Amino acid sequence: MTAARSSCALGAKVGGSGTTGGGDGDDGEGSARAARDQSGERRLVHLNLGVLESVATVGTGTFGRVVLVQDRKTKSYFALKSMKIVDLIRLKQQQHVHNEKEVLMEVNHPFIVKLYWTWHDERCLFMLMEFIPGGELFSYLRSRGRFTNDMGLFFSSEIVCALEYLHSKNIVYRDLKPENILLDRHGHVKLTDFGFSKKLVDRTCTLCGTPEYLAPEIIQGKGHGLAVDWWALGVLIFEMLSGYPPFFDDNPFGIYQKVLSAKLNIPHQLDFYVKDLIRKLLVVDKTKRLGNLKGGAEDVKKHKWFQSIDWDIVPQRKLKPIIVPEVAHDGDSSNFEVYPEEKRRKEPAVSQQDLEIFKNF
Repeated sequence: MTAARSSCALGAKVGGSGTTGGGDGDDGEGSARAARDQSGERRLVHLNLGVLESVATVGTGTFGRVVLVQDRKTKSYFALKSMKIVDLIRLKQQQHVHNEKEVLMEVNHPFIVKLYWTWHDERCLFMLMEFIPGGELFSYLRSRGRFTNDMGLFFSSEIVCALEYLHSKNIVYRDLKPENILLDRHGHVKLTDFGFSKKLVDRTCTLCGTPEYLAPEIIQGKGHGLAVDWWALGVLIFEMLSGYPPFFDDNPFGIYQKVLSAKLNIPHQLDFYVKDLIRKLLVVDKTKRLGNLKGGAEDVKKHKWFQSIDWDIVPQRKLKPIIVPEVAHDGDSSNFEVYPEEKRRKEPAVSQQDLEIFKNF
């Protein structure tokens, strides 16, 4: 099992224990109350940061931190992602942040993490999301070495449904990997970290993602679309069942060369049908890649590896999970790695010109 990979843009940060300060400048009253708008999607009708108390840091990244927080009034738990504006601008991640908000505001699916609220002050951007207590799929894969065929089949089925949903809205995910797949307390998947996702109007040419999971057309920079997610699914299935990705090297350029050659050495012990599926997903020519053919996601779902799956019940979360996380309560963070708390220090406020970039956040 390889060490955790880093993407071009990682998750976010919020620092320190105690209360996450400030908010919208009031006395800290209010609470995080979920409501449903006319589209049926859950949204917060009112919130300020003063009602949220930090419990534990559950993720860190290049320019931010994710903290498990609890609403002081309702006692509900959330994941608060905060990103330092000065670092976002320095690393040229403005558009990725806007894309993430735009996509998460639009989607509503059982296998995709929910976004409830966004806000910014003069220093940071904030995104409040549902907290998924089961931890990363990566952690379970690392501890087991590799998954059984049945485990891989279960996780792949739920992920296929999530990708099919995103693609139906012309949204490309672009960061499928075990680190971005969370398990809820019952063992069902939740895709998270949509910083690289994008609503497609035409092809896009941005080089982003994790080297081991990049499709050939991303590396070539000739423009790419929804097909890159089906390539990543092939990489994910390979890694889940073998314990390592199909293309790896000590440096990214070595990985890119192997991806473009697409020479596969699939472990002989894998199921016959899954080996066939992997070969049909990891096709360099995207016009011949399963999932990107005329039948779209249906072609993937009809593959013989999935022949035991009743696709009607998958999005209803009626498939029986094989791994059920140990979760003591809704705010249990024990399934995540322990991160040191960030020393509380007040970042310098950004200029009004820089703040204007995020005025609609």
